[in-house]
Amino acid sequence: MIVVVAVLKAQAGKEGEMEDALRAMIPKVQPEEGTLAYVLHRAQNEPGTFLFYEKYKDKAAFDHHGSTPYIKELFGKIGPLLDGKPSIEMYEELAAKK
Repeated sequence: MIVVVAVLKAQAGKEGEMEDALRAMIPKVQPEEGTLAYVLHRAQNEPGTFLFYEKYKDKAAFDHHGSTPYIKELFGKIGPLLDGKPSIEMYEELAAKK
């Protein structure tokens, strides 16, 4: 399994717009069979910082997700709202509580 942790920070005053754009992704990603988890979080101590926890069945599922038109649309929308470059890290799941 592939796990992705993406951290995105909104510019001051753009937090609401960023949150709306990120929340709108959840129903779009829902039908992706290989996407096992796609969870949006907001930092408690920094409301303009958002984290996506994503889990994919395999690399093909991850590649499919990244190639969808709604992902491209998302980055077009949030590009002007970002404060700096997003941090996107990939992990391999080794063990978990199920």
